Amino acid sequence: METYRAGNYDVIVVGGGHGGVEASLAAARLGMNTLLLSLSLDHIALMPCNPSIGGPAKGHVVREIDALGGQMGINIDKTQIQIRLLNTSKGPAVQALRAQADKKLYQETMTYTVECQEGLDVKQAAVEEILTEGNHVKGVRCNTGAIFGARAIILTTGTYLKSRIIMGDLLTPAGPNNQPMAAVLSDSLKDLGLELFRFKTGTPARVDKRSIDFSKTIVQNGSKEKLAFSYMTTTFQRPMVPCHLTYTNPTTHDIIRENLHLAPMYSGIIEGVGARYCPSIEDKVVRFADRDAHQLFLEPEGLHTNEIYVQGMSTGLPMVIQEKFLRTIAGLEHVEIMRPAYAIEYDGVVPTQLKPTLEYREIEGLYGAGQINGTSGYEEAAGQGLMAGINAALKLKEEDPFILRRSDGYLGVLIDDLVMKGTNEPYRLFTSRAEYRLLLRNDNADLRLTEKGHAIGLVTEERWRRFNEKVEAIGEVDQWLTESRFRGSDEAVVAYLEELGSAPLEGTVSGRDLLKRPEVDIIHLTKLAGKENVWEEEPLRQAELEAKYEGYLKKQREQVNRFNKGEGKRIPETIDYDDVGGLRIEAREKLKKLRPFSVGQASRISGVSPADIGVLLVYLEEYHRRATAEAKKEEP
Repeated sequence: METYRAGNYDVIVVGGGHGGVEASLAAARLGMNTLLLSLSLDHIALMPCNPSIGGPAKGHVVREIDALGGQMGINIDKTQIQIRLLNTSKGPAVQALRAQADKKLYQETMTYTVECQEGLDVKQAAVEEILTEGNHVKGVRCNTGAIFGARAIILTTGTYLKSRIIMGDLLTPAGPNNQPMAAVLSDSLKDLGLELFRFKTGTPARVDKRSIDFSKTIVQNGSKEKLAFSYMTTTFQRPMVPCHLTYTNPTTHDIIRENLHLAPMYSGIIEGVGARYCPSIEDKVVRFADRDAHQLFLEPEGLHTNEIYVQGMSTGLPMVIQEKFLRTIAGLEHVEIMRPAYAIEYDGVVPTQLKPTLEYREIEGLYGAGQINGTSGYEEAAGQGLMAGINAALKLKEEDPFILRRSDGYLGVLIDDLVMKGTNEPYRLFTSRAEYRLLLRNDNADLRLTEKGHAIGLVTEERWRRFNEKVEAIGEVDQWLTESRFRGSDEAVVAYLEELGSAPLEGTVSGRDLLKRPEVDIIHLTKLAGKENVWEEEPLRQAELEAKYEGYLKKQREQVNRFNKGEGKRIPETIDYDDVGGLRIEAREKLKKLRPFSVGQASRISGVSPADIGVLLVYLEEYHRRATAEAKKEEP
């Protein structure tokens, strides 16, 4: 096909999924002339799998995206049909929001946001080749023959690179939901010298709501509290559509075992590596053979559809077998499948080839974000897209890169894990992956990151104003807790503690000390002190958590300070590890391949021992001493 010049941009984003929309919005909002290229404009921000946003760690990421000025939190708040705070019986570190979305409304709302963004063009085309000059990107060539020039390119191709849908022995070259797939781009990436992998994931069946007997299931209602992902959300009206819980049983498992020879993961049809933490139902039955039941959540796909998503029932078995085992489940005895479950495998790019900015080390101006980097989940993709969009814009502005440390947020944990450790299976974020999770809570993402987002230029002035008002209110509450006094002789205090079953108060204590009792609540303390309705609930809760967990938080902040010493010791990009005498061979090879930005990153590389780090520190001291001496010689 004859090619032609179709235009020039600062940034081109390839792929319009959750990573692509955040990347393109961030770049455009930071002043870059940006182009978003999607295989289909009808599928921008599509939710091809579960109709929900959030959950443990994932919900934290959405809050962090929002605090930095991203869009996902705002969009899910506008389009949710149910929201809950999970793990309320556990500590604040693992509590997280999860919302059910109206899938079509979520997609339409995000698409319109992208289309209306100033400085952002949206076009439908399949990118077939990344064009370079030397080791710099210079543009893309599309299947239409159009060539678009660019100074930076962000790949957010999701699960579309040479993807194929698999159901039993039925193989269909296609992307999710039988969409077009990118058949050629993988070859271009290989030609650029990038190392690729092959992964597999899948999605459950969608069934007809009218064919379900919900009386045999357990209702899962949303919360009536004013909950939201975005700190900019002020309207809390929602439909409150319930989900339902049911279970597999031994009969279900027997049918699956009898048909394992038809499952592509076991027949050898699938080449890719599957997700350990989101296994298919056949994987569950094989790996957890001692279990008689597995949870299934029946989740509505929206307000104007009868489709119900069967959460927990991902499979690649043929449709006739899917129908057979689904009908053994309580409430699903007469179920009708509207869309069958399927497995999908696809290409991605090994993430250890990335810098912490998500730019490929060997190709200047080329970035990767989302499932192309080996992750799973809308939230992880959106977070990476935001960070890639920010860093592409900052690079073009010749400003310092934006890199979050593991102690700054889950986005820092996610990217550090990918870049320094890589992944040999679809990566999923968990709270257990974060060493400092008590500091990286769902509730304090704005306090951790809004100032950083404002410094970059993504946080709006309205958000900045609200943030400062909140910070000021937290300070006032904290001061009141320190200065307030509660007396054991006060009848109201006595009655309150008796009602809680709490020990009597001897003498007089501050509100801060009284709050250290697990059963004491700050809202009640404000009532006892005549301070009811002086402050909003959110700053009260922030001050309460700081008081209740003061000792733990202090200890974790001390750990962070020690951790940051290593992160602050930068390793020059020009360092030649062959010159570092005393390094073990394995450590030398890993350091040359991954090229960590800091000593802290180097210490987290598998195969690099504490002794290697000691050798590296000694070398860096001498390296900086020589560099300083040479700089003085060059002074006039």
